[in-house]
Amino acid sequence: QVQLQESGGGSVPAGGSLRLSCGASGFISGSHLMAWFRQAPGKESEGVAAYWIANGRTFSADSVRDRFTIARDSARNTLDLHMLRLKPEDTAMYYCAVGWYGMPWNDAKRYNYWGQGTQVTVSS
Repeated sequence: QVQLQESGGGSVPAGGSLRLSCGASGFISGSHLMAWFRQAPGKESEGVAAYWIANGRTFSADSVRDRFTIARDSARNTLDLHMLRLKPEDTAMYYCAVGWYGMPWNDAKRYNYWGQGTQVTVSS
């Protein structure tokens, strides 16, 4: 059983930055992907970025690739999403998820464990 807890959401103006963190407890191995998804009201869930535990390889959506960075913080034992140059269209609930490694990484059905989410609101 894996439990996930997100933190770090908030409200920022366009162009601002936020760091989301996902704390995980339970068994996570090199066979797992840890990822961030987001869902805005009235829209489908979207994979934002993922991190392969085995080797640190990362994956990200085209819409955020030059602005968001996913990284594991070993000291804090968290999976962080560093978000720069935020846009109003980044407004969404952001969720941390864990699932078995495989492609496509952004298939939500791959992920067995989900956090409760943290809200990010970007004002124009």
